[in-house]
Amino acid sequence: MLTTTYAPGAPNWLDLGTPDTDASAAFYSAVLGWQHRSAGPEAGGYGFFEQDGGTVAGLAPLTGEGAGASWRVYFHTPDAEATAKAVEQAGGSVRIAPADVFAFGRAAAFVDPAGADFAVWQPGGTQGLDRVAVPGSLARTELYTTDANAAKAFYGSVFSWQTRDVPMGPGLTYTILTPAGGGPAAAHGGLMQLPQANLDAGSTPEWHPYFEVTDCDATFAGATESGATVLIPVTEAPGIGRFAMFLDPLGALFAIITTAGR
Repeated sequence: MLTTTYAPGAPNWLDLGTPDTDASAAFYSAVLGWQHRSAGPEAGGYGFFEQDGGTVAGLAPLTGEGAGASWRVYFHTPDAEATAKAVEQAGGSVRIAPADVFAFGRAAAFVDPAGADFAVWQPGGTQGLDRVAVPGSLARTELYTTDANAAKAFYGSVFSWQTRDVPMGPGLTYTILTPAGGGPAAAHGGLMQLPQANLDAGSTPEWHPYFEVTDCDATFAGATESGATVLIPVTEAPGIGRFAMFLDPLGALFAIITTAGR
């Protein structure tokens, strides 16, 4: 389970890159009840999604021609430069070199060997998101990949994550991810192999967020009414909870979950 006591390797930031910040802010406000706040003119259009006065995600404008909306997951690192070297040594590549974000911290963005985009946040004045694992905030992160074994080796080398494989049916395994030294309760997400049918349909490796919601069915209805495209309808996962997955109106993939026992 995520907490705001961020261990190295745990998700500690999240932002949405979008070609239309106004439309994205309106959608997530309607579906998750978020408020949007600009970071100011010096931030180049970057802003924050907030709930009850706490930051739950960032929002960034995309200006490149044909750029599509997507969520980017950041993982805690005590040393962004060292993580960049570890990424390259493990076969990944650096998309954005480590750099200061004012006095808030240092950020860097990478691509894993299969092509999935991810990032790291080295805390400065900002440790990370203010709210996680409560309704309306990040609950877990998940990687879809073309080579699950290679992904486990890569991220294990970069972040020293612990992994546990759980059979999910014939030919399907889900790998639970936990920061180094954490017990089962500290799990922050998972990874799984993209089925061939998804690859045939054009799916590519990517990280996506799950947002905790009080009522998965009601939020599902609100998301579809607000223009989301359903990828996975509301589904019961025994011992995990009720979840659903979408593309938002601009094409960013995200999921919602009502965690079992909440």
